[in-house]
Amino acid sequence: MAIKYQIASIFIFLLLASGPLWAQEEEFSFEPKYDSPLTIDLDALDEENEKIDVKKKKPKRNVYYGVKTKKGFTRTGFGENTVLELFSYLKVYQEPDEYVRDIYWYNFKRKKIVASRNIDKEYAGILHGPYRKVLGDQVLEEGFFYKGTKHGRWVELNKSDILLNKEKYYKGWPRESKIAYWDVERTKMKEVIPIEYGEKEGYYYAFHANGQIAVMGEYKFDHKVGVWREYYPIRNRRKREVEYSKDPFDESFNPVILREWNDKGELIYDRERLMVQLK
Repeated sequence: MAIKYQIASIFIFLLLASGPLWAQEEEFSFEPKYDSPLTIDLDALDEENEKIDVKKKKPKRNVYYGVKTKKGFTRTGFGENTVLELFSYLKVYQEPDEYVRDIYWYNFKRKKIVASRNIDKEYAGILHGPYRKVLGDQVLEEGFFYKGTKHGRWVELNKSDILLNKEKYYKGWPRESKIAYWDVERTKMKEVIPIEYGEKEGYYYAFHANGQIAVMGEYKFDHKVGVWREYYPIRNRRKREVEYSKDPFDESFNPVILREWNDKGELIYDRERLMVQLK
């Protein structure tokens, strides 16, 4: 009888060792380790792009980064409290960067600027070019959009012309973000680590060499939050899902593997199903 128990114990151990260990879900690290430096000087990169765009001819009116735009404005409030937003938007719709979290566009139907990835293409004017928000002669906010994303220097001031906030972006990414590429020409992204004020903040992405997403998830206050997903090099073929606490300051929550798939797309581990079976 003792021998049977020993054999059964060994069999269970080997079975668990061959698959995900739901009881050993303390630490996970999705970020690939690269030999090349991750940090790229986005300020220098922007200056480099601007040099490419510069021509000897006079700049064309309402053309920014070689793209034609139209001018628009919104008006809210009444009398002395009237606030104007002056902006430019793409003359011809172009799809914004699919990886940037905040996309800005003018909703012609609602007659207002919205920040959302849920773009109603029929009524959308993707912001592109200079932006200014004013109350009378006082500038409240000023910056530049690049195909729906904040780009360059952005400032916010109050009614007394006191600076409230100043930020720098590169095509939607905070200037402090770390970006790596697979190629020297910087056409194939390898990894994007969003950073604001020295902390990881925003959507994280890692990419396979063929351009497909390898890992995606979100950071808040330098902590992983919510569900992080890992993919095979085949488009949209999931590999693993790991859940982190929604509260970035909840140190008592240990990340857990939710599901895993093999490279054929077959589900090989489901934590919820396993927990039900163990009850």
